Amino acid sequence: MKLLVQIIHWVAYTYLVYAFGYASIFKVFQKQSMMENMRDFGFGQTWTLFIGYAELLGVFGLIFGIWIHQIKNISTIWLLPFAIGALMVHFAHNDYTYYTTALYCCIACVILLATDKNFKIVV
Repeated sequence: MKLLVQIIHWVAYTYLVYAFGYASIFKVFQKQSMMENMRDFGFGQTWTLFIGYAELLGVFGLIFGIWIHQIKNISTIWLLPFAIGALMVHFAHNDYTYYTTALYCCIACVILLATDKNFKIVV
């Protein structure tokens, strides 16, 4: 059972690094299709770059978090609002074709935190 939890944890981790990695790189390097999509969602160049750099910071945190667990957890919490925001923007613009990446990122953030042995919420 522990092995299954670890596999699920690292699959969620890998998915977050992949999804936010390519999305942030496309925003930071201003790929034409990404900039047009963000413009269609109502984000100008400044906000798109801001979001891209913030997501890239989270990706770097996830990568460095392999060695320092607190950074991985903070980065996961940092990226969760971006995933939720992306999901809501897709829903608000009736974009039901490409919302799945944002939905999977939301789920992966929760899974990553729930399966991390170094993270707990005390209520």
